[in-house]
Amino acid sequence: MNQISLTINGKSVTGEAEPRTHLADFLRESRDLTGTHLGCEHGVCGACTLLVDDVPIRSCITFAVACDGASVTTIEGLDDDEMTRELREAFRREHALQCGYCTPGMLISARDLVARGVSADENEIRIAMSGNLCRCTGYVGIIRAIKSVIAERQGRREVPTRSIPIGPAGSGHAVTSTRGATSGSARPVSQPRAAASLPQKTPIDRAWTPQVSFEQNFVVRFPRQKVWDLFGSVQDVAACLPGVSLVGEPTPEHVDGKMRVKVGPIVAEFHGEAAIERDAGSYSGRIVGAGSDARNSSATRGMISYRLLPVDDGRSTEVAMTIGYTLTGMLAQFGRGGVVQDVASRLTAAFVHNLEARLDGKAPAATHDAGLDAGSLLLSVVAGRLKALFRKVFGRS
Repeated sequence: MNQISLTINGKSVTGEAEPRTHLADFLRESRDLTGTHLGCEHGVCGACTLLVDDVPIRSCITFAVACDGASVTTIEGLDDDEMTRELREAFRREHALQCGYCTPGMLISARDLVARGVSADENEIRIAMSGNLCRCTGYVGIIRAIKSVIAERQGRREVPTRSIPIGPAGSGHAVTSTRGATSGSARPVSQPRAAASLPQKTPIDRAWTPQVSFEQNFVVRFPRQKVWDLFGSVQDVAACLPGVSLVGEPTPEHVDGKMRVKVGPIVAEFHGEAAIERDAGSYSGRIVGAGSDARNSSATRGMISYRLLPVDDGRSTEVAMTIGYTLTGMLAQFGRGGVVQDVASRLTAAFVHNLEARLDGKAPAATHDAGLDAGSLLLSVVAGRLKALFRKVFGRS
């Protein structure tokens, strides 16, 4: 057991917690603060959202011992908070809750938007609230309620009280002050991060070892030299990948780019870079890249090694690839090896279709603006596995 000291809803608290105890369990079981709800317990649904050093966090995946010395504010600690009071009234007025299970986390995330002074643009609010799921309302009343509070406060020229913080919540890295705090809750305010609006690049590490690796082979109905020449054009290859677009002018050895991914309500736009290596003698190459999405704190590192082999008497080319990756943050839940391989197979099929279209001199069908809808790919994976299961059980073809 570890001895930890926290400031919970403005009161100093000392208690014991095992290293594996999550903050939500500590608050609910040892402090009787049951307003923090547990839903998925994977950091996805947002029901357990609360404030640590005034930063919204998922308390179901945050260890209590990691918050030693931090200030924690639960929904109970916001009873007298002005912004929360306005949001509660708006939620009631706009019928923004039904069963109410998601509401504590929803209110805390919404309060963070109000505190940061985001615009009253509906699309921006929907994106910012995409990490909080509701199975009842359809979100219309929720978005309307948040939008009305932001608009009313902007009309009164209320000054934002919080900026994007430095460092992970509860880590001790956040620099805080008490400016703008109300007597009803502990609300230290983090200092702004320099150039916070700019995406932060994840550095490339050529010696990095991936967590998961697998092989993926496919055949292109064109001679090896023609495929090799096209692989040397970064712009052409990027045009064949759904959701991928380049940033700036690439070189044969380096490229900057971004990839937009949508998984259900989670929308991520990874900004990153990649180092490119090619060996014309063996018709092989390697791409090592890294990217991150500041909006939901997801990050990825990836490596693709490939070799082109002539088949069908040289009329076609087999591309033998080894793919390795590491995925962290909100999207890590979708990073299981088997699922990723199935999704990769479907993504590869789309890439091959676009690649052959490009080799034929036609425009590829990749849609960069809409991005990669990984959710649809995941659903097709599940459907495929269910069909295989039914065939196995009932012996149907």
